[in-house]
Amino acid sequence: MSEANVNENQKGARKVREGIVVSDKMQKTIVVELEDRKQHALYGKILRTSSRVKAHDEESVAGIGDRVRIEECRPLSKDKHFRLVEVVEKAK
Repeated sequence: MSEANVNENQKGARKVREGIVVSDKMQKTIVVELEDRKQHALYGKILRTSSRVKAHDEESVAGIGDRVRIEECRPLSKDKHFRLVEVVEKAK
């Protein structure tokens, strides 16, 4: 595999997640709650887990309650490792 293909694969391997904005009080930063469903290994029950991540929002277009798509990027600060891709659905 050539070096160019390796770089393309690394860039294409960025995680893209979808979640709901729970806070937009910081400048150019939103807090997004990501929900994940996992099955318990022994009992098989579906468990819902959620995590909150900070994402960079350059134009401050996302508001509380919006469903957004974010993608992983280089560390922008101590806690910010995601960047806003698009607002999928505005809050009602």
